[in-house]
Amino acid sequence: MEIIQTCDEMAMACRVAARPLGLVPTMGALHAGHLSLTTQARCDNAILAVSIFVNPTQFGASEDFSSYPRSMERDLALLEEQGADLVFAPPPEEVYPAGFDTWIEPGAVAEGQEGEVRPGHFRGVATVVAKLFTIVRPDRAYFGQKDGQQVAVIRRMARDLNLGVDVVTMPTVREPDGLALSSRNAYLKPHERQAAPVIYRALCAAEQLWRSGEQDAGALRSAALAVLRSELLVESVDYVRVVDAETMVGVDAIGEQAAMVAVAARVGGVRLIDNVVLV
Repeated sequence: MEIIQTCDEMAMACRVAARPLGLVPTMGALHAGHLSLTTQARCDNAILAVSIFVNPTQFGASEDFSSYPRSMERDLALLEEQGADLVFAPPPEEVYPAGFDTWIEPGAVAEGQEGEVRPGHFRGVATVVAKLFTIVRPDRAYFGQKDGQQVAVIRRMARDLNLGVDVVTMPTVREPDGLALSSRNAYLKPHERQAAPVIYRALCAAEQLWRSGEQDAGALRSAALAVLRSELLVESVDYVRVVDAETMVGVDAIGEQAAMVAVAARVGGVRLIDNVVLV
């Protein structure tokens, strides 16, 4: 396993690598969700490349960039076990050198949900992923469905800009009680951790109502909100949205096109997101 810290060295290593090449972009603090991506990428490709980079440009001024979980030594050990060939772990100044002033501005797919609550977030995500795609030139890139809107933004960007990358979406990996795996789960105190699966229960309530024949998006949203409001440790709900799973535009009713029910809520002081796709 080769660990690389500069853009030029990573680009060169990828240019001479066997093909196909699969990329798994991460911010580190790896868990079983990340490893489901690397496992699939390892199976699909001759070369497995993984990036570990806590991207400062996708964090707002009041968000947790400085305290975001970091565990580089452990992450590298896990990736070696996974059979990773290349690990790109650059410092921030390598990705954003002095004078950096070019950004990817995603369109309507990034406007609602996380884009509304976290202004500038998807500009940072799209820009760093575009840079990774340009440096690595992967044949395939792997992302988890938990960040459903992020996947939609990246898929749209790859298509609109003809980046030549097959964006592969993998199912959300969950704890036995339904909590979606996330690096931020480490922030949860024990009593908050016990309460956190309420987010998945809320999504399941909406999904079960849909499976029973309900197509009205407002009814699905109300069902999810009722579950969230039943838990005292849910301090706030940023949104419960029912949207087209590709465009992220809100829908009034579930039709033939796949829809996504998405939730962002704070359990104690920890902000968690999750979603289910209705297909």
